[in-house]
Amino acid sequence: MSDSTTETEPTSQNAMVSGDEVPGGKESCSVPPSDGQKDEAVLTRGGEGRVTLPVEGMSCASCASRVEDALEATDGVIDASVNVATERANVSVDPSWVGVRPLVTAVEDSGYEVRTTESTLTVQGMSCASCVSRVEDALEAVSGVAEATVNLATDRATVRYVPGAAEPADFTVAIREAGYDVVGTDGADDRTDVERQAREDEQRSMKRRFVWALAFALPVFVLEMGFMHVPAMEAWITDQVSTQTLYYVLFALASVVQFGPGLYFYKHGWPALKNGAPDMNTLVMIGTTAAYGYSVVATFLPSVLPEGTVHVYYEAAATIVTLILAGNYMEALAKGRASDAIRTLLDLQATTARVVRDGEAVEVDVRDVVPGDVIRVRPGEKVPVDGEVVDGSSYVDESMVTGEPDPVSKGEGDEVVGGTINKTGSFAFRATRVGEETVLSQIVEMVEDAQGSTPPIQSLADRVVRVFVPFVLATAAITFGVWMAFGPDPVLTFALVTAVSVLIIACPCAMGIATPISVMVGTGRAAELGVYVREGEALQALHSADRVAFDKTGTLTKGQPEVTDFLPQNGFAESDLLRWVAAVEAQSEHPIGEALVARAQEQGVDVPDATDFDAVPGHGVTASVDGHTVAVGAGRLMDRLDVSLDGQEATADDLADAAKTPLYVAVDGTLAAVVAVADPIKDSTPAALDALHQLGIEVVMITGDDERTAHAIARELGIDRVQAEVLPDDKAEAVRSFQEQGRTVAFVGDGINDAPALAQADVGVAIGTGTDVAIESGDIVLMTGDLRGVPNAVSLSQSTMRNIKQNLFWAFAYNVLLIPVAAGALYPAFGLLLSPALAALAMVFSDLFVVGNALRLRRLDVAIGEPPPNLKTTTPAAA
Repeated sequence: MSDSTTETEPTSQNAMVSGDEVPGGKESCSVPPSDGQKDEAVLTRGGEGRVTLPVEGMSCASCASRVEDALEATDGVIDASVNVATERANVSVDPSWVGVRPLVTAVEDSGYEVRTTESTLTVQGMSCASCVSRVEDALEAVSGVAEATVNLATDRATVRYVPGAAEPADFTVAIREAGYDVVGTDGADDRTDVERQAREDEQRSMKRRFVWALAFALPVFVLEMGFMHVPAMEAWITDQVSTQTLYYVLFALASVVQFGPGLYFYKHGWPALKNGAPDMNTLVMIGTTAAYGYSVVATFLPSVLPEGTVHVYYEAAATIVTLILAGNYMEALAKGRASDAIRTLLDLQATTARVVRDGEAVEVDVRDVVPGDVIRVRPGEKVPVDGEVVDGSSYVDESMVTGEPDPVSKGEGDEVVGGTINKTGSFAFRATRVGEETVLSQIVEMVEDAQGSTPPIQSLADRVVRVFVPFVLATAAITFGVWMAFGPDPVLTFALVTAVSVLIIACPCAMGIATPISVMVGTGRAAELGVYVREGEALQALHSADRVAFDKTGTLTKGQPEVTDFLPQNGFAESDLLRWVAAVEAQSEHPIGEALVARAQEQGVDVPDATDFDAVPGHGVTASVDGHTVAVGAGRLMDRLDVSLDGQEATADDLADAAKTPLYVAVDGTLAAVVAVADPIKDSTPAALDALHQLGIEVVMITGDDERTAHAIARELGIDRVQAEVLPDDKAEAVRSFQEQGRTVAFVGDGINDAPALAQADVGVAIGTGTDVAIESGDIVLMTGDLRGVPNAVSLSQSTMRNIKQNLFWAFAYNVLLIPVAAGALYPAFGLLLSPALAALAMVFSDLFVVGNALRLRRLDVAIGEPPPNLKTTTPAAA
């Protein structure tokens, strides 16, 4: 792997397709890969005009035929041959073929996958959205690249490509040929440290350029403006030196600025112009060169200029360079502050671990720890990696993971998480997850992905930015021509000033960074609150959610039911029933089953073994115990087994009205008991639901409980709508029914049992409990069961989207209003022209307004609650 990129493992999605799903298919079949086939994706060229793609998900000849048809319908493809056994597509292409991207798209559109991998590069030198488009185009032009996305706020380029067709080194070459640079990194573990150092180096370089520019531009500004507008200074300068000598002095000073600090704009602007993708640097380069070049002609060849037009604009060129360098420097500082959330998370990581080797604790680099190592942790030390305690006990501060401020007791068999802090005692644990597999690393990756993602609202800005700079260049040329044709004398002077002002005042940067900078700061603030957003699209969807649906057990409630009532029927003894019920439920993983087993253990009942166990989802469980057939479950299980309830429905209804969940026990087909369990409501639930109502959101509960119990809980919590007696597999259908009513639905669940509903919802909010993060299951992940994170996430998404809209409005309105002013639209009516220096100042202010507005999100007040004190000390909220 190149040392200039960070590469992740190949990713793929296997979509097994049966024959009856494919045109012409008769039956499903499965063909295993050949023994010699490698597990990783490889693209090779079998010679000029031939490409080989690894295709996944094919299960029969019909699948291969479908892929062949899709490939052959792609422009530039002569023919395609697909081998289902080797899972390879051999494609013949004509000379017009430009890369694998259309081939990958064709395969994916046909329902299969081309195995790809990703590399992440840190790009230096990007200053506006045009730079982003240019880098993306350069990367996508590399053969073998399926997709490239670039984020201006994070300076990151993510490339999805087919290994073998392209290598990370190719991306570095492409970016450098486009006029930018790539930060060299040694691997994923070190990438962020290297990026941090690169950002700091870039800030120092920007500061140095600005200071040098200011040192030489200031005397140019004072001398030229004083000579032109201050009579006393004009008289004094005229007494000291001639006008021509003054021009020579201004030329010398301005040349240092133009080709010293200002060389930055030539290095980035000229390659962009040469490649047909001009950017902001190109506008500055052309504008300052025009002002400086005109002044040089006026200084050394005044006779070639029309009479009355011999003026110098050294002050304009030098001031523009200085102001824009100042703006770039301040923007770089602000962008650095915007990424503080990642830096704070990384600071939680330990750098060393005390690994037990040959009975002795040896301090090693945390990157050298492998699963199975036994690590000893002393009081006050950070837990270096994830693992399981094997010796000793202590209290560990897990606030960075769970958000709970109180230290958690840890003993043998308990899990510990890397980055948490050992408070008291000493213990040893066995490493189970290291490196990128740790919970903290997954959190960091999730926040990085979110900060680098782009919500749909950015698409309009992207489309405008691609044509914006060429539009500005054309507008400047038209402005120059119009003033030359119709302007007053001296026409050349007016034409030059207005054309340069148009070039300088145009600000593609603000449009390009308006969305990414807000997403970066918003997701960072969310991370401080224990709310981890996986992608920008979820952030945008959540802000418009008008209905939030909650799973009940383990989400609204603690997920730890307790037996409240045990009512034997038909002469059965409670002790016998407890034995049999506990035996059956001991094989169940449902929280209600655990409550029944706990009741038996509390009473010291000897629990026998059960056989023929069967669980019916949404109904209950059955098994054989001591020669009896025992069934435990809801009324619908009794109906299914034809067990008469002997009029006990009224008893169950009374229990349900008391917000308890009624269950029935049947032994050998006879009703034996009515049981009730209650799952305590979480302490955070009432306040969270009240906060959602204050935000104008309808709250729904989806539960498998019967109607009476569900409505009793809903009345207690003020829930607006209830979907009761919903089987686990039907929760997604319930969410779909809300969407069909035109609602934007967020579903909140545990991320494990509720995966289909989380996937169906417009936004899935997964709740992790303790160290059970369930990162992959939701669009948004709450690290703790505290439901206050839900209204906080909604409030934050609304604020972030409002911030993005403010930024985009400003960016578009600024350019729409001020470009005509710079072109001289106010001159005919008011006699006003905008000087190039003021145009530069306005452009810098536009950039800083967008960044500053986004940074306000760092101080955003949450909808309800605050992070625990010791969590807040590890986040940049007060920075």
